[in-house]
Amino acid sequence: PLKCYNLIKEYEKENVVFITIAGMSNALSGFTDAQTHCPVIACPPYSDKFGGADLFSSLRMPSGVAPLVVLSPENAALAAAKIIGLSNPEVQEQVIAYQNYKREELEAADNELQKHL
Repeated sequence: PLKCYNLIKEYEKENVVFITIAGMSNALSGFTDAQTHCPVIACPPYSDKFGGADLFSSLRMPSGVAPLVVLSPENAALAAAKIIGLSNPEVQEQVIAYQNYKREELEAADNELQKHL
């Protein structure tokens, strides 16, 4: 825990968004969030071992500890980029471009499906 704490304190000087990935109890997300003023996004890996119930350890946090929970690593990165984009116009432009790309991808797939109906 001390090594983790020191890493958190080192990186938070850069006003980063932490994305934590830990299994079973997902204590890393709560621990990280409790140690920093920076946003923390918990991205717990799914495990069949507990029928998905291990996810609850990412959702139930003590008072004053509030990591966001996003299950998909791709979406966790997008959420982090949106947060950073609030104060960085270049990142915000990339987020907008990515979202437009995803919309176009979805529309193309829908158009292709419509051809076969």
